[in-house]
Amino acid sequence: MKPFKILLAGLLYLLTFSPVSAQLQFEFEVRPRTEYRHGFKTLASPDQDPAFFTDQRTRFNGLFSDDNITVKISLQDVRVWGNQSQLVVGDGNLTSLHEGWAKFNISPKFAFKVGRQEIAYDDQRILGSVGWAQQARSHDAAILMFQDSTFSGHLGLAFNQNSPRLFSTDYTVKNYKALQYLWLHKDWKQANLSVLVLNNGVQVLNDNGEAVGTNFSHTLGGRFGFKLGKFQINSSAYYQGGKQANVQGTRINALYTGADLTYGVGRGHSFTLGGEILSGNNQMNPTGENNAFTPLYGTNHKFNGLMDYFYVGNHVNNVGLNDLFVKWGMKKSKFNSGIQLHFFTANEAIADEAGKEMSSYLGTEVDITTSFPVTKGVGVAAGYSHMFGSDSMVTLKNAGSTDATSNWVWMMVTIKPSFKIATK
Repeated sequence: MKPFKILLAGLLYLLTFSPVSAQLQFEFEVRPRTEYRHGFKTLASPDQDPAFFTDQRTRFNGLFSDDNITVKISLQDVRVWGNQSQLVVGDGNLTSLHEGWAKFNISPKFAFKVGRQEIAYDDQRILGSVGWAQQARSHDAAILMFQDSTFSGHLGLAFNQNSPRLFSTDYTVKNYKALQYLWLHKDWKQANLSVLVLNNGVQVLNDNGEAVGTNFSHTLGGRFGFKLGKFQINSSAYYQGGKQANVQGTRINALYTGADLTYGVGRGHSFTLGGEILSGNNQMNPTGENNAFTPLYGTNHKFNGLMDYFYVGNHVNNVGLNDLFVKWGMKKSKFNSGIQLHFFTANEAIADEAGKEMSSYLGTEVDITTSFPVTKGVGVAAGYSHMFGSDSMVTLKNAGSTDATSNWVWMMVTIKPSFKIATK
């Protein structure tokens, strides 16, 4: 508990001796989630036993703000119930600093934010907080920000190292070594437009684990949204180029497009029809370059079905994906429910073991979710998902069977009380 005491004492000191109006906010979160998995991420086999477990995120957030400075510190512990003995000596590095940043207002429109922080923009397709994952995602970065009534601009920079060095900048952690991006966003009365330019540098290691250089990929694109009456239209497009993160430095030439149309029926009901295309590599006729689009650091659990078959630590540099989906949602008195139906096909050709081309159809997924508040600061969410996979999915994943039932059930409780202290 010593880190929590130090944090509390420091924040109280800032609040007590601040000469201007200031506010201190504390937020606590306990979020256990129980899951039944039988075909999650990949198709199940007939003789495969299901997985059943509970993992939990415990967080303590402290936020200090005055007229010019905002400081946030977020400590979290992520563990699976029972992964340590009852008489454990240490936490096994399960407790970490999720966020630790400061933001300084240079002027009424410019600000500078530095430290460990979540970075999320637009629909979180390329850069997201990955809030579904208990550990979530944060970056060590510096961001110069501009904000007025209708326009925002962020310039972000990051350079990662294993530890303080006397010479060289070799980096061996499984992460990017350098990141630079520019995000621009403009709002109009019924429309909005975002543009993202991202430069992603990954350290290249040889077979001996030695650094031999840094390869950079480039992502350029944007997202457009337009609202007309009960209709909401969104569309996105991105291009990726540069070099793949390997010794050969294979060239990247990949595309992403996506669009969706939502219609608000009334009484809290809505229907959405949409699709995504992520380019891939052709297994029948390779081009010699990497044509597979990678959504990099996005909240990928949010897309392409909730069972995480695609782009959640998997399906990278593969045959790509076409995802046609329809969604129904209902929000009423804080009670939310939804049903999603995804129809998946490969964007490029799949070859079987004999080298013959297979059907592009991968499978159909159904996701059912619901959430509701129990009382102030306490909420419950649950879901059921079912994947109807094809033989092409079995070949692509090199696992599972179409004869087994592939489903996933989960329930999550979020307890999140907070309070504020203000002074002048």
